[in-house]
Amino acid sequence: MSRAPITKVGSERLRGELERLKSVERPKIIAAIAEARAHGDLKENAEYHAAREQQSFIEGRIAELEAALSTAEVIDVSRLSPGNKVVFGATVDLEDEDSGEAVTYQIVGDLEADIKQRLIAVSSPIARALIGKSAGDSFEFTAPNGVKHYEITGVSYE
Repeated sequence: MSRAPITKVGSERLRGELERLKSVERPKIIAAIAEARAHGDLKENAEYHAAREQQSFIEGRIAELEAALSTAEVIDVSRLSPGNKVVFGATVDLEDEDSGEAVTYQIVGDLEADIKQRLIAVSSPIARALIGKSAGDSFEFTAPNGVKHYEITGVSYE
């Protein structure tokens, strides 16, 4: 079994989410279930069923996070010294060669990827195309909406 890579920051964020689910959300939902039970007949009690569904979601997420974090390999990006090459954990500045649009991504583990925060999974097509390249290099990759051409304008490690 291979260990999934995760950045130190991503690991801390996921551990924080796990702690919040266990110490805040779980007790809150247990109280909501107890209150809904007090209303009587459980067969037609929508509050009870909604609370049980929410409990199932929270318990599933807790199990998912615990399993993922127990097998993840935490990589401290600040200790890497790859020179100017793009590797796991790198923050990469790109410029779309067709539109001139600039964008910045950090290459992270699959567990912590979040495109809204510009965190892309190391297994994504663009990250696979970036690995091993340096600032000034041009590359292309196949996106869902066609082939994209980018130039790497900067590489940093935080």
